[in-house]
Amino acid sequence: MSDDSDNPGGHGRFASPPCYAGEIAPDYFDPLAVDPEQARDVARWRKAERTRLRAERMELSVANRKAAGEALAGHLRQLLLNQFDGARGMILSAYWPIKGEPDLRSLIGELHEAGVAIAFPVVETRFAPLIFRRWTPETRMVRGDWNIPVPPSDSPVVTPTIALAPLVGWTEDGYRLGYGGGYFDRTLAALKPRPFVIGIGFDEARLSTIYPQPHDIRLDMILTEAGVRAQRDIA
Repeated sequence: MSDDSDNPGGHGRFASPPCYAGEIAPDYFDPLAVDPEQARDVARWRKAERTRLRAERMELSVANRKAAGEALAGHLRQLLLNQFDGARGMILSAYWPIKGEPDLRSLIGELHEAGVAIAFPVVETRFAPLIFRRWTPETRMVRGDWNIPVPPSDSPVVTPTIALAPLVGWTEDGYRLGYGGGYFDRTLAALKPRPFVIGIGFDEARLSTIYPQPHDIRLDMILTEAGVRAQRDIA
């Protein structure tokens, strides 16, 4: 993503909306458009929204963040039971929480004990799709890119059946605003078969749109402390 100047207003409108369509319909966007100026405007807006949403997330009290994480864990536990028979025998890709993300590590340990194989995403090659390495409670984590704990290089590489995707923002049509590196979209485009992907984030991070670009991939579900907030229809 571009690191162009932030939107002066922070939340809400573009300084220059994509193709000025926002002046007519704020949620308008042509996903097939490839106009470079429009793409730059979207990148600027996304950068501003990331900054705003991450700042709001970090302002949450420890108690509120913990309560939201516990509610999310409860919803995810029930979802896995209802739709995947608890995910026993499946491979679930989790994430190590950073920068105020919901902490689901207690549930991840519980799922491991229940027979779910757990993996964590790893950046093995910059700007390439992520790989996924197996994790158990005995795994001695090492520091990966951005200092995030990841399983070491001798942990087996696996392909997840279900993947949790931490998000900065989300939309009701299932799009995710991430950190801007493009790793998750690249990974979903490359994985065969594609896992069932659940975006994990806070309810207050809802956006009306992310102005989807051709490379953006909709998630199968968005889950917040309020429950399921978006679900993709699968034919």
